[in-house]
Amino acid sequence: MSGGLLLLAAALLAWPGPAALRRERRRPATRWADAGARLLAAVPLPAAAAAAAAAVAGLASTPLVAVLAGGCAALAARAGLRRRAGVRQEAGLAALVEALAALAAELRSGRSLDEATRTAVAACADDGSGRALARAVRAPEDGAGRPPDADELGCALARVAAAARLSARTGCSLAAVVGAVEDDLRARARQRLELHSATAGAQASAALLAGLPVLGLLMGGGVGADPWRVLTTTATGQVLLVAGVGLEVGGLAWSARLVRRAVR
Repeated sequence: MSGGLLLLAAALLAWPGPAALRRERRRPATRWADAGARLLAAVPLPAAAAAAAAAVAGLASTPLVAVLAGGCAALAARAGLRRRAGVRQEAGLAALVEALAALAAELRSGRSLDEATRTAVAACADDGSGRALARAVRAPEDGAGRPPDADELGCALARVAAAARLSARTGCSLAAVVGAVEDDLRARARQRLELHSATAGAQASAALLAGLPVLGLLMGGGVGADPWRVLTTTATGQVLLVAGVGLEVGGLAWSARLVRRAVR
C-alpha cells in the first residue's frame, strides 16, 4: 500500500501544469503552421501569384480571363522580384562603398590588414557584402577567376581580390587600389542615379499608356456599352482581348528592357 501511495505521489508531482498542457495542445497546430509556412516558401512567387489570380478570375469571369489573369500575375510577380533584387543589389553596393572607405582609411592610418578588414566589415551595413569583402581581402586566390555573368557587386569584389593579390605579391599599397575601387563605385552610383532620373519620365509615360485600355473599359461601361461582356462572351471579342493583352504585355516588357539597357 505504501509503495502504491509513493507511486501516486510521484505521478502527481510529475503531472504537467496547466501552462504545459496548453503548450502541448497548441503544438500540433504550430507544427501544421510551420509546415504550411515551409510549403509556401517552397512555392515560387510567380506560380503562387498566377494560381491566385487565375482562381479569382475564374470565379468572377470566364476561363479565358482566368488564363490571361494568371499569366499577367506571374509576369508582374517576376517583375517585382527583379525590382526587389535590383534594390538589394543597390543596397549591397552602397554598403560595400562605405566598407571600402573604412578599409582604405584604416590601411592609410597604418593598421594591419586583419584589423582594417575587421573594422571595414563592422562598418558595412550589409552583412553579405561585409562577408564577401572579408573573403576577397583575406583569401583573394579563391575568387581569382571572375565569372563572365557576374553582377556589379561581384565585379567590384573581384577587383578588390585582384588588388589584394597584387599587394601580396609585389608589396604595393593596397589602400590606393581600394580607394580607386571606391571612387569608381561612387561614380557609377552617381551615374545610375542620373540615368534613373532621366528615365523616370519615360517610365511614367509607359505606365500611363498601359492604364488607358482599363480606363477605356471603365468609360465604356459607364455609358452603357458593356465592352467587357463583348470581350469575354463573343468570339471576336475574345480574339481582340487576347491580342490586346499580348500587345499590352509586349509593350511594357519592351519599354522596361529599353530602360534597363539605358540604366546599365
